[in-house]
Amino acid sequence: MGTLASCSFGSVSFKLQLVPRFDDRIQVFQHLKLKKMNKGSCCCSSSFPSRAFSKGRLSFRNFCRFRCLCTNDNDVDKNEDSASNDLSVSTASPNEEEDKNTDDKSPPSVSSRPPSISPVGPPYSNFQVDSFKLMELLGPEKVDPADVKLIKDKLFGYSTFWVTKEEPFGDLGEGILFLGNLRRKREDVFAKLQSQLAEVTGDKYNLFMVEEPSSEGPDPRGGPRVSFGLLRKEVSEPGPTTLWQYVIALLLFLLTIGSSVELGIASQINRLPPEVVKYFTDPNAIEPPDMELLYPFVDTALPLAYGVLGVLLFHEVGHFLAAFPKKVKLSIPYFIPNITLGSFGAITQFKSILPDRSTQVDISLAGPFAGAALSFSMFAVGLLLSSNPDAAGDLVQVPSTLFQGSLLLGLISRATLGYTAMHASTVTIHPLMIAGWCGLTTSAFNMLPVGCLDGGRAVQGAFGRSALIGFGLTTYTLLGLGVLGGPLSLPWGLYVLICQRNPEKPCLNDVSEVGTWRKAFVMVGIVLVLLTLLPVWDELAAELGIGLVTTF
Repeated sequence: MGTLASCSFGSVSFKLQLVPRFDDRIQVFQHLKLKKMNKGSCCCSSSFPSRAFSKGRLSFRNFCRFRCLCTNDNDVDKNEDSASNDLSVSTASPNEEEDKNTDDKSPPSVSSRPPSISPVGPPYSNFQVDSFKLMELLGPEKVDPADVKLIKDKLFGYSTFWVTKEEPFGDLGEGILFLGNLRRKREDVFAKLQSQLAEVTGDKYNLFMVEEPSSEGPDPRGGPRVSFGLLRKEVSEPGPTTLWQYVIALLLFLLTIGSSVELGIASQINRLPPEVVKYFTDPNAIEPPDMELLYPFVDTALPLAYGVLGVLLFHEVGHFLAAFPKKVKLSIPYFIPNITLGSFGAITQFKSILPDRSTQVDISLAGPFAGAALSFSMFAVGLLLSSNPDAAGDLVQVPSTLFQGSLLLGLISRATLGYTAMHASTVTIHPLMIAGWCGLTTSAFNMLPVGCLDGGRAVQGAFGRSALIGFGLTTYTLLGLGVLGGPLSLPWGLYVLICQRNPEKPCLNDVSEVGTWRKAFVMVGIVLVLLTLLPVWDELAAELGIGLVTTF
């Protein structure tokens, strides 16, 4: 990682100092020797370089360079004196030159080394800051070296973990990663190290057990080789929720309520005034209609809005119920409004470090499974009410192409409503069915195995971070090609790239396996996601009679 050079922020004054070039000084020396042999009459006491000497005068064009020195204001006088000494030139007569040489019995010499310039002023001024110190001040607080030595002496050893190497640990290298060899079962060693760490340093550090980076092979006792990372608690643990975050969460929730009501109004498109329908369906419509025309339809839109909001809240309740027994803190949910589905779900962050990967899988799956269970219940009840003649007054008409957007839900609807009802341009259904459909689609999007989505967290906990990379690349490819989610694939992919692309941070025990059952639940969830988001292709839709499809 590159570093910045040291920067000086003090007030400076600039001086120009003439510094002779080295080759010119050699020429001066040779010229003086020649003059001495010929008993010349010129000698320079200040060793200025010159290309030629003529009648005791120095010519020094095109031979000197400028050096700009930065000095503090306190050193201005010293530099002026030094510069005046360097610029002084004296000449001596031939007799004085010869007498001096006779008395000293040594030829005049000019040093072949360039003049050494002593540093002007102290090495650091009052306002000068080293870049490394600046990074330490602005970056996270690092582990105390004295604590590292104490931990190595008190915690690690022959009976637990023999340390062979230390490396930086954390996003900015603010921690220490201890590499070495396990002496016992990893879970027992980790539990012992955690208890001893609390006794030695108190509530100051967090100890992580992670897979050894760039390990050449598995551990002799089975499983991957492990290392132990040490971070300060204030660095590794998420910060508290601020007032502005509460305000943002409230504003997003109000916008989600509005988008859910808008979805309920849009579901009554066959009842809306023609000018309103034209404005929302005709791309050439410019002048907006009178919004007061929509007020009579708000009351009938509320049941659908309640259903969408109920699925969202039930999803978040599932997360909180799974996190409470594990003593894991969660942030407030940040709902993402969307006019097509009512909402894209919510962003919920972990406000404490997860103890292990099993906890990560349980909390991640609890939300989508809870939301999907309620959504499917609403979808099933809506299907039954759609075929009930007594509920005809509450039914709405939707385009039959809606049922071509999901392979799983389209097949279930076709099996329940029958060929006659589905083989038409519009299908009459209950609004509760729309709420369940939107809830299942939203739950499926959030279960995609990518980034920090619920599905990404579940895959990371069940199969590891490396597996999440492979699942994520596949998901991005399918979203980019429009294979998953139809017209919603592009906006959802952009949302993930902007808000949810980074994987979850490691757990305290990020090595121990989660078990076969949890892995099976994760894989079942991914299969259901694919069946929900895959559209019904035209050939199958024409054969089953889902909508009016013309194939060539």
